[in-house]
Amino acid sequence: MTKGIIYYTDFHASDEILNICRENLKKASQFDIQEIVSVSLNKPVDLGKNIVLQGERSNTMYVKQIITALENLTTDLVFFTEHDVLYDSAHFEFTATKPDVFYYDLNVWRWDFPHDRIITYDQLTSLSMMTCNRKLALEHYQKRLKRILESAFDKEDGIGKMQPVWVRALGYEPGTKKKRVGGFSNDLSDKFRSVRPNVDIRHGRTLSNPKVHLENFTHQPTGWQEKNLRYIENFQLKEMFNII
Repeated sequence: MTKGIIYYTDFHASDEILNICRENLKKASQFDIQEIVSVSLNKPVDLGKNIVLQGERSNTMYVKQIITALENLTTDLVFFTEHDVLYDSAHFEFTATKPDVFYYDLNVWRWDFPHDRIITYDQLTSLSMMTCNRKLALEHYQKRLKRILESAFDKEDGIGKMQPVWVRALGYEPGTKKKRVGGFSNDLSDKFRSVRPNVDIRHGRTLSNPKVHLENFTHQPTGWQEKNLRYIENFQLKEMFNII
């Protein structure tokens, strides 16, 4: 089974974060990944096969970027990667075995950037940690965009409306929110844990709520942990970002 990466960016983070994460992704993916397709908003990016879409930053555009990337990727399997995440090479060693299941890597810590503080908790499930059959993902996101456009949700989207009600209702992660509780589909999901952690940089300009404090959660997560940056031994975060 061939493995590929899709990378989507609206450049809504500092150049420091974007550049460091992108260069790290190139190194982390060089052994297990056969192809990378990047889709960037309004300007090019130096990563794999790059496609530029014109438009405004929004949740709808986010879905369109994902679909464009999936349509241009040719591998059997796909890893979703985002512009503000540090991926360890171990993340890409996992192979999705079931063609109808979305898999999520649980070995991820959120960095309360630029503070000396990282957090994680049980069942931390993020789209940036997802891998699955490419055709499964493409079909899902095509249906998702169709729902958005038919319901005119895109009219409630755009700058200043980064997390409208319909986004939370549909859910971000395929397979994790069933229709009976208001989700978009009844797709299946499963979890895995890579041998070394990944780091999701929550810098305050993310499309979704950073959620790095317990008070950010309506329903309190279990297994909450807080550590300093030195806890992540596979990334020398202070040195990478020149933090004293």
